[in-house]
Amino acid sequence: MTLTIGYKASAEQFGPSELADFAGLAEAAGFDSVFVSDHFQPWRHDGGHAPAALPWLGAVLARTERVTFGTSVLTPTFRYHPAVIAQAFATLGLMFPGRVILGIGTGESLNEVPLGLVWPDSKERFARLKEAIALIRELWTGERVTFEGTFYSTDRATVYDRPERPVPIYVGASGPAATRLAGRVADGFITTSGKAPELYSETLLPALAEGAGKAGRRLSDLDLMIEMKVSFDHDHARAFADTRHWAALALTPEEKTGVEDPVEMQRLADALSADRAASRWIVSDDPEEHVKRVRQYVDLGFRHLVFHAPGPDQARFLALYGAEVLPRLRSMAPGPGAGAPAEAPHGR
Repeated sequence: MTLTIGYKASAEQFGPSELADFAGLAEAAGFDSVFVSDHFQPWRHDGGHAPAALPWLGAVLARTERVTFGTSVLTPTFRYHPAVIAQAFATLGLMFPGRVILGIGTGESLNEVPLGLVWPDSKERFARLKEAIALIRELWTGERVTFEGTFYSTDRATVYDRPERPVPIYVGASGPAATRLAGRVADGFITTSGKAPELYSETLLPALAEGAGKAGRRLSDLDLMIEMKVSFDHDHARAFADTRHWAALALTPEEKTGVEDPVEMQRLADALSADRAASRWIVSDDPEEHVKRVRQYVDLGFRHLVFHAPGPDQARFLALYGAEVLPRLRSMAPGPGAGAPAEAPHGR
């Protein structure tokens, strides 16, 4: 069983130069990929950061040699016109062939509304994402593209510099509609850990298989990626306390709806108990416990694991996890019944 092991570069928590240093440390520690968030605003005002992902990706790709970099995730539908993203990632793909992934999603109002944009309902956000993917793909394969969509248009547009093999597109999703879209049209699927187990086994993975089947594909044709929320340290109390910065992850969608101010998001998060703040995370000082709990996701079929650590000392995490957990994960044998969920039949 082959796993791809990644590191989540948390742009909401660290400035661009420090984050670039962590990406280099991740490569040295044996990680295979680095995925960066792309936010205009962080979830916390105090100590928050929000460096721009596009220039950051160019800088870190130039100073590393092996690791694949991607976004988890970027929203190509509001702050960015899809054609701008098509051009930017074509350039990155041309300069760093085989090392770039465009991870995209429907976005969140925290990053769009402060720019004077109107936040639509989920149906429109999904339609925008679907149309954006179609336009990006046309611009990567055609010339003088005239595109007349519901939300976006181009007039004889050409991306003049692009790689022979288009950059892979991964779709991030936490609901069935966007997950089915990922199965139909994406090269990979992105979701996050720490939610109810039945969400993955009964909703997301069946929806992904359904979408893939409608496109005549199998789940094995996609890279199934999951952001693993982990807090690991030899000091268990420290590992537990580190999750406090990311308490907002424990807020329900209903609690976060309509919150577009990092100050207010921080207030809501700080009101949560310590136990609830840590509820989305695998918190342990035992590497075997981490492997055991990570394995639950591997047994569901996820083979690309991107580890997100909450603490301020990311260099310490990378050294410890790289030395004590990663080797155990890479040597992990398939368990009983391990593998992707049942494939959907080919055809429509």
